[in-house]
Amino acid sequence: MGRFDGKTALITGGARGQGKSHALRLAREGANIAILDLAGQLDSVSYPMSTAEDLASTERELKDLGAEVLAIACDVRDQEAVEAAVAATEERFGGIDIVLANAGIMASYGAKKHDMAAWHDSVATMLNGVYYLLRAVTPGLIERGRGGAICITGSTSSYIGVAYKEEMLNPGQMGYGAAKTGVLSLMRNFAMVLGKHGVRVNTVIPAGVNTKMINNEFFAADLADDAPGGWMANVMERGPVEPEEITNAVTWLCSDEARFVTGQTLAVDMGTLLL
Repeated sequence: MGRFDGKTALITGGARGQGKSHALRLAREGANIAILDLAGQLDSVSYPMSTAEDLASTERELKDLGAEVLAIACDVRDQEAVEAAVAATEERFGGIDIVLANAGIMASYGAKKHDMAAWHDSVATMLNGVYYLLRAVTPGLIERGRGGAICITGSTSSYIGVAYKEEMLNPGQMGYGAAKTGVLSLMRNFAMVLGKHGVRVNTVIPAGVNTKMINNEFFAADLADDAPGGWMANVMERGPVEPEEITNAVTWLCSDEARFVTGQTLAVDMGTLLL
């Protein structure tokens, strides 16, 4: 018996990184899985983003676990595309029980970080896209009357500024911070309305996670190499963490073990926010 037997989870940014890790864990726990991913490159992002092959590979891995899977190439910046993906998932599986608004980019470094497109892509992906998703899944979650769980991926940047030099006030970095702060308001408001319907809404707050977002040459060259001592420090003196560590928190938040937890932020940050 799995914790999510008979349930359906929809995960954005599911082709690789944290989203893939979440999808694999929920599949092992018995869930049907819908993974949405751009599976393409944004010009404002310097590191290689996920590809169609990444999406197909993750789909195969999920099926190998015995899960029923729906893989959709979807740009969360496009409201109609998000609504269509939600409708397709509901039609395929008869509803959605778990929603992981995880899709994210980092346009904070590289050649295009000073272009306003870096701001627009960041906000459109990590704030607009979250709102489009929550707005699209809400009617079905209410109408089906069986409760549910929503978890939004935030960041320590939801709470603290990280700019240590003027150059970091660029559109990409500021768009990232603004979006990750904005989702906290979305979480709290949707939690207030959906609580009486048994739908819980929370946010997980990772610190640095070992994915392509930070594990790339551009991050090192533009940020890490000249960062002051103690930049993004944490009390455990560890990091970055592996995606599975964030998955542990997300899995708990979406399980019945956290059935009375809503409107909360769960920091998996090694104590970054204590400093």
